[in-house]
Amino acid sequence: MARACHLACLQGGALAMSCCSGIAVPLADASSSKTASAKEIWLASRDHGDGLRQVLLSLPDVHCAACIAAVETALRKIPGVELARVNLSTKRVTITWRATDRGCPDFAGALAEIGYAAHPTSFEEDSRDPLLASLLKALAVAGFSAMNIMILSVSVWSGADPATRHAFHLVSAALALPAVAYSGRIFYRSAWKALSRGRANMDVPISVGVLLAFALSVYDTVQNAPYVYFDASTSLLFVLLAGRTLDHLMRGRARSAAGALAKLAPQGANVTLPGGAIDYVPLPDITPGMHLIVAAGERVPVDGVVINGTSKIDCSLVTGESRWKHAEVGTAIQSGVLNLANPLTLAATASAEGSFLAEMTRMMEAAESGRSTYRRIADRAAALYAPVVHGVALISLLAWLHATGDFHQAVTIAVAVLIITCPCALGLAVPMVQVVAVRRLFERGIMVRDGSAFERLNEVDTVLFDKTGTLTLGEVRLVDAGALRPDILSVAAAMAKYSKHPASAAIAAAGADVERYSGTFDKVEEFQGRGIEARAGDSVYRLGRPSWASATPPPTARESRSTSVLSQNGKAIAVFSFEDALRPGARELVDFLQAAGLSVRIVSGDNHAAVSSVARQLAVQEFSAQLLPSEKVDAIRTLSGAGRKVLMIGDGLNDGPALAAAHVSIAPASATDIGRSASDFVFLGHNLLAVKEIVRTGSRADALIRQSFGLAIAYNIVSVPFAIAGQVTPLAAAIAMSLSSIAVVANALRLGAGTRGVRADIRVREPARASG
Repeated sequence: MARACHLACLQGGALAMSCCSGIAVPLADASSSKTASAKEIWLASRDHGDGLRQVLLSLPDVHCAACIAAVETALRKIPGVELARVNLSTKRVTITWRATDRGCPDFAGALAEIGYAAHPTSFEEDSRDPLLASLLKALAVAGFSAMNIMILSVSVWSGADPATRHAFHLVSAALALPAVAYSGRIFYRSAWKALSRGRANMDVPISVGVLLAFALSVYDTVQNAPYVYFDASTSLLFVLLAGRTLDHLMRGRARSAAGALAKLAPQGANVTLPGGAIDYVPLPDITPGMHLIVAAGERVPVDGVVINGTSKIDCSLVTGESRWKHAEVGTAIQSGVLNLANPLTLAATASAEGSFLAEMTRMMEAAESGRSTYRRIADRAAALYAPVVHGVALISLLAWLHATGDFHQAVTIAVAVLIITCPCALGLAVPMVQVVAVRRLFERGIMVRDGSAFERLNEVDTVLFDKTGTLTLGEVRLVDAGALRPDILSVAAAMAKYSKHPASAAIAAAGADVERYSGTFDKVEEFQGRGIEARAGDSVYRLGRPSWASATPPPTARESRSTSVLSQNGKAIAVFSFEDALRPGARELVDFLQAAGLSVRIVSGDNHAAVSSVARQLAVQEFSAQLLPSEKVDAIRTLSGAGRKVLMIGDGLNDGPALAAAHVSIAPASATDIGRSASDFVFLGHNLLAVKEIVRTGSRADALIRQSFGLAIAYNIVSVPFAIAGQVTPLAAAIAMSLSSIAVVANALRLGAGTRGVRADIRVREPARASG
């Protein structure tokens, strides 16, 4: 199968094979998604000078090395293309070409011909994290220096003669200088910034300790003293930078969900000019009153009203409404809505800045800035830690100077106090636990975007669920198909195959288990927003909306379910009831959360009947339907104002601001890019029990973080008196500091052993898994 896949990808033949599933689909299906126009690609490209331009295209259908070869070969055949390089891990291709007066080549069209959809994406998403790069370089320099200085120190401790000892001290000073100057600058800048604003942070005692230890060691080297402490200053930097680097990685990616939301809008739109000509206009240049042409498969760029055409539109990403809507002349459509069936002409009612997507972006930015004010445990500890350490070291210096009059001894003891109280253990407590927790969840198919969510998760007391795509799969299924007569179901299934409506797909899937309809239809026609009509001899069958299919439709089985009717010559002969399939694990998760004492609610943009049906199935008492994105955010802010800590679980574009506003947020991998970007956790697969694993791991991680802080505090309580008493040299202080860090790391590794001992209300009251 793999060989067939590669062959099909290379040849671009009649079938485009999925490398992952091995399922053959028609080439037209593989490339049916809307590709970008040449003008849109030109707007997304950037000028490299000397006539060269470069663009980055997303290729969601690329799966294997054969796909790479096919794409690069097709692009290199286009005149003017100088480079085409595919990155399989990111599923993107970088194209560099020499621009001419003929405009931008049709890259998307060339790729569509061989079965690959292409969409412009941003170069900013590929930009490196400058802070992470700086931390890694500083860590490498400090590690190199500390390692080599420690080797020299072992020789000195082993009893080297005075001349050799002095030479090794000089070499150690040369090795320590780049580490102290280059690696330490990260702490010095932070410390200076804090001091210049009249406050202190953890980096102040770190900076003072490192610089004093280095300066004292240089002085002792010049004086040919028997002991110096270059190893203490460099190893201190290495351990602290390791913790700082891990902490930066755990704080989540710098990319904002608001930025991802802005990228959802098209680069522009085809606009009908006054003379009747059609031109592609960039999104910022669209103004109210312009007539926009939105083809099938395109998203609406700005808010508008339909002035020509009829179609089906998918509003699920915008409003959460699971059913497709009928759009006709006079229908108001928001930006971000997907046009499904036929081309529409819209009269723009808002500019890009005033559209629905722009409003969503502003809401997202406001919500993200609100969450960023959360103060982590380590940050709160730093506010108390720095003044205490400075005070103790200063008192030690003054006391020993007063008692002995020996400035060198007083400074040595003060340095020992600073080093032994250095917040290495505190700096490692949080990131080490988070690293182990992230790995544990990754092994279970769960991605962590923000490490601080582990701390916030343990404070949650209210859980809000979106419905469509979260509690449900967003896939309509036929209810009680077994109660229908097989011959009637076979007729309905045969008609349903002529439509792509979700209800038709559900009927066709249910009809696959019965004997196929043996007759033939003389004519089949689909009426947008109504249903399907089929003629077979003297019989006229209609399948669709009850009021259209039959003059006297029978009562529906349940008001909470959507229904379709099959009629023959105007008389209803069958009623089909539909409901959205629940996600696997939904019932077990709701039971688990409720047994843990958490308040569970549903907030959805779908209609009241659909939401009430799901709420009843899951025994959720509180729910809200037909909510706008802003109303979901208002609901979260109301709960937050009442002192509640909210966990939001959602997937759609309309959930983005709510996910960003919540105390903690979780989204499935099937969520929109905006939903995933706004979430703290993203779980793969369909089973909602992944949320249970997140809650349990978060509870355990929070407990271990607090234990690690306890170990660090206990270490300081025991060791600081010895340092003040002059019983600890800076070298011994560095060794003790390293041992405390090892203890914190060992405590963090306990998380990998399991999740026993999680929050008592979850462990003791965990319900048995529900059946069905």
